[in-house]
Amino acid sequence: MAFKSAENDMKERGSALVYILIAIALLAALTVTFMQPSSQQTSSQSSFRSISKIKSQISIIRSAIQECVLSYKKGDISIDISGSGTDPNARRNFPIKPNSTHFGAATIGPTAGRLVRDIRCPGNPGNSDENHEKIFGGTSGKFLSAAPDLFDDWRYYNGRDGIFFWTRTNKTDAFIGTALQKLDDQFGECEADIIDATSSAIDLDSDSPAEVQCESGYTCFRIRMTINSTAEYNGDSDGEEASCP
Repeated sequence: MAFKSAENDMKERGSALVYILIAIALLAALTVTFMQPSSQQTSSQSSFRSISKIKSQISIIRSAIQECVLSYKKGDISIDISGSGTDPNARRNFPIKPNSTHFGAATIGPTAGRLVRDIRCPGNPGNSDENHEKIFGGTSGKFLSAAPDLFDDWRYYNGRDGIFFWTRTNKTDAFIGTALQKLDDQFGECEADIIDATSSAIDLDSDSPAEVQCESGYTCFRIRMTINSTAEYNGDSDGEEASCP
């Protein structure tokens, strides 16, 4: 009986030791989860918040532009879209780049850059008046919030390849790429693309030289509103845009 009791004690101690080891392993796993990668978790949450804000801003920008096009179908017929004009191959019923020299005689002259927040609605106030009303601001009642964390302000293109707008980031957060890919998957194959220019600049249009680029050191995310046959699809590497445009 004493032998069996000793044997049982050893089994019980062995079982207790197993449970203790399991508890230690679980504690170590929890420690790794909540302590060591805490900065990664914070970074991941920040990235996905930025992506959520990007998606929201895409909807705001597209809706505002489409409202302008529907309201003023002729746009500004005085915009020079000839090869040597102020806006070669642009569509006159869509906003032109806000830094266009077409605005040289306008009350609000050309801007220093081509930011989406500065685009104007052609045809408002008239179809041959260069004083286009700004789409975003107090007068229109439409507002575009600041760029999402980790990303720069949206930029705009209306030219030979169609109409698109894009944002960019030079942050190296590993979660940004994953988050952008998830965002890209929510759009049509030819509607959005990711351009990785971290090694060198990549042209965003087919003009030579290109009118716009994703600059070296950046990753860009682009949304297209119209697509011409010359459109450059030089972004996503997963092959899903092989048949575009």
